[in-house]
Amino acid sequence: MKNVRLFSFSAILASIVMFNGCDTKEDEMPETISSEFTVTIENIFEAKDYFHTGLTGLITPGNSESFSFNAGIGHALSFATMLVESNDLFYSPDEDGIPLYDEDGNPVIGDVSTMISLWDAGTEINEAPGVGPNQPLRQSEANTGPSENNPVNLVNDTFTYPASQESIKVEIAHDGGTMFTITITNISENTELPSPFAPGVWVIHNDDQMPIFSSNEIAGLGLEPLAEDGGNSVLNTELMNNTGYFSPLAPGVYSIAAENMIFMSGQSSSAALESLAEDGDASGFDQVFNAPVGMSSPGPLLPGSTYSFTFTAEKGDKLSFASMLVQSNDWFIGADNLDLFSNGMAISGDITGNVYLFDSGTEEDEYAGAGKNQPLRQAGPNTGIDEGGIISKEANPTNNIPTLAEMVKVTITPM
Repeated sequence: MKNVRLFSFSAILASIVMFNGCDTKEDEMPETISSEFTVTIENIFEAKDYFHTGLTGLITPGNSESFSFNAGIGHALSFATMLVESNDLFYSPDEDGIPLYDEDGNPVIGDVSTMISLWDAGTEINEAPGVGPNQPLRQSEANTGPSENNPVNLVNDTFTYPASQESIKVEIAHDGGTMFTITITNISENTELPSPFAPGVWVIHNDDQMPIFSSNEIAGLGLEPLAEDGGNSVLNTELMNNTGYFSPLAPGVYSIAAENMIFMSGQSSSAALESLAEDGDASGFDQVFNAPVGMSSPGPLLPGSTYSFTFTAEKGDKLSFASMLVQSNDWFIGADNLDLFSNGMAISGDITGNVYLFDSGTEEDEYAGAGKNQPLRQAGPNTGIDEGGIISKEANPTNNIPTLAEMVKVTITPM
C-alpha cells in the first residue's frame, strides 16, 4: 500500500478528473488514508535513594514517641536523635540501620534497643556531659563550642556515660501487611545522666545504604546541626529531596486495529494481560516493545530511558498499548482504543493525556514499592492473592504514587 499524505490527495484526484474529461465526484472515489507512526514512551520518574522519611520530636525522660510507615523486604530503618546533655553526641543504630525483615522475609518485631548506640559526630569538642557550657541547655546560642574535625565514631572520650540500653528503648511493632510502628522511649530518668532527646530524623532505605552517616568519615552538613544543637531541618531537607516512590516499566505490548486487541476497561483481564500486568511477562502477545532505545537487548525501562515502536495504520485504526508499573502488584500504564486519525489527519505530539494507570483486577494490591508479591520482592511469578476483579483506571492507588504525568511522557509522530 502506498502512503499518500492527505494534503496531496485532492490534487491527485483533480488531475485524474481533468485527464478523463469527466465529472467524477470526490465521494465516488475509494478513499484510503494511511500513515506510519512512531510512539515513544519515556520513563520520567525522578529516581530516589530512600523510600520514606520523617521527623521525631523532643522526647523528655520518662516519655516516648511513635511513628509508622510502610516498608518492604530489603528495607531498613535508620534514625538519629541528639543526647541533649552533650556537645555533639547522638543515638542511632549503626550506619546500615535496622533490618525490618529477617532472612526468611518475616517482619522484625520487638525490642531492638541492643542495636542502638551513642555516637560522636566529631564536629565539636566534648565537654563533661550535663555540665558543659557549650551544650544546648547552657550555651548562649547554637553552634558555640570549639570545633573539631574528627570522623563519626562511637563515643570514646574520658567521660562516663550510661549504657545506651539504660537510656533509650526502641521497639518495633508489625501492624500487618507492610505497615510498621516504631516507639522510642527515653528511659534515662533513673541514670546519672537524665537527658532529653532532641528532635531527630528517621528514614526507610535499602539495607545497603547509609543515609545519615558513615562511620570513620566526616559528618555531613545535615548531621552537624542535629548532633550539636538538635536542629533537624537541614538533614530532613537533604533526606526529603532524595526520598520517594519510583518504578521501572516492564517490556510492553501494543495493537493496531479497529477494535481493541489487548484490554478493555470494565472487562476481565485475559490470561496474557494478567501475566503482563502482574509479572511484566509480554510473551502472550505478538507485538512487543522490550528494548530501551540505545540498548541491544530487552530490559526494563528505568528513569530517563525510552521505549519506541513503529507501525503503519489506516484511517479507522486505533492504538492500544500496555506496560507494567513494576513496583506494583498488577498495575499497568496504557492507552485503550486511541483514534490514530482525527478529521482525516494523523494525530501527532504529546498523547500523555490519553494514557492512564490501570489496575488489571487480577491480584490484590499491596502498598506500592513495598509489597512482598510485587516483582522485585516476590519469590516467583504469579505469587500474589487472586483478586477476581475487572480492569479499571486507578486515580490514586496508594498515597505515595505520583500523578501519571510525573511517571511517563508518551508522544506519537506520523512519518
